[in-house]
Amino acid sequence: MREILDAVLASDSKPADFANLALPESYRAVTVHKDEADMFAGMPTREKDPRKSLHLDEVPLPELGPGEALVAVMASSVNYNSVWTSIFEPVPTFGFLERYGRTSELAKRHDLPYHIIGSDLAGVVLRTGPGVNAWQPGAEVVAHCLSVELENADGHNDTMLDPEQRIWGFETNFGGLAEIALVKSNQLMPKPGHLSWEEAAAPGLVNSTAYRQLVSRNGAAMKQGDNVLIWGASGGLGSYATQMALAGGAHPICVVSSPQKADICRAMGAESIIDRNAEGYRFWKDEHTQDPREWKRFGKRIRELTGGEDVDIVFEHPGRETFGASVYVTRKGGTITTCASTSGYMHSYDNRYLWMSLKRIIGSHFANYREAWEANRLIAKGKIHPTLSRTYSLAETGQAAHDVHRNAHQGKVGVLCLAPEEGMGVRDTETRAKHLDAINRFRPPGTAPK
Repeated sequence: MREILDAVLASDSKPADFANLALPESYRAVTVHKDEADMFAGMPTREKDPRKSLHLDEVPLPELGPGEALVAVMASSVNYNSVWTSIFEPVPTFGFLERYGRTSELAKRHDLPYHIIGSDLAGVVLRTGPGVNAWQPGAEVVAHCLSVELENADGHNDTMLDPEQRIWGFETNFGGLAEIALVKSNQLMPKPGHLSWEEAAAPGLVNSTAYRQLVSRNGAAMKQGDNVLIWGASGGLGSYATQMALAGGAHPICVVSSPQKADICRAMGAESIIDRNAEGYRFWKDEHTQDPREWKRFGKRIRELTGGEDVDIVFEHPGRETFGASVYVTRKGGTITTCASTSGYMHSYDNRYLWMSLKRIIGSHFANYREAWEANRLIAKGKIHPTLSRTYSLAETGQAAHDVHRNAHQGKVGVLCLAPEEGMGVRDTETRAKHLDAINRFRPPGTAPK
């Protein structure tokens, strides 16, 4: 690994230098173990501790197949799917790996007694398999997490509809929280030159997810002037949705849970902010009964911020706790887009407010390659910025996942894999200087790298 890192850090390395590097037989990776899948059985979700289930192991280098690439991972990040994997909810991910392993001889590589997790990376291509022409060793890249086979016609209008669509590092093995990752070449995109490795790794999954859910015609197709309600507006997903709404001429109504998170939304340029804890919204009377009076109070508060208008779009991801309110407050003919259920998967709402007001609920799951490419292009152009708040070492990934699980973070948290320190990998200093304040706005004062 030392030779690989030296080649990445050297200013004069050429593609041939990377192509001629000897690959290691093994590398370090963050894993969960199949024989520990029941370790949290019977425990409440909040008490399950990723620090106990995530391991830093030495694992063998996987075989490189056609259409694939091995990437030296300089940095990665933690997403909620990393948390779900680490606490084995809603199901252990080994079932995904077993099913994938049955699809082909090559896919059998993924069915292992350990799962290398992680659905983001920024790094350098080391090797490409047969049939890869667009990427060469030495290319600096980021990866999106859509893994598809595209042997079925269903996936050729929108690759997210491919029957063999999977999320890399969650439903496949050899993910990005490691020193080396195995990806399909059509997951690769150019690394934005003005960002460090850890900054470039942070947006991937959540930025692309937010783009499809909010901007794409496969999602809400947001337009100028739309009122957009964004739950968790300072978090990993919501922070990108807030930026996209502002950049696209829409009006974000940002829902947060603390004054500190409200301040972050203001720093992004948002003006309409609801601190749901400070204003005391309780959408459920008890475990089984929602409170429509709270929906109405919430809707009234929104109209105070919009000049009397209801929201055109709701950017939903909390799920059970908020979904009834989301359906209620959406305007007649409006759209609720949902991509997750971090507070619970079983949603309940009053269907009268949906059907009689001609509203739509759209399920949105990650993004296809084109959508991911467009989302990454916005990052590269400085229209949307990373929301990185802090980084951890690869050995500290369990703590990073624990912090995300406990919601003790802002924006995204990064993980340094091969990168020895923060702030490395910047190629375009001029563009960076223009956007430095925005790049660092999620970091606590004094913590940004020099």
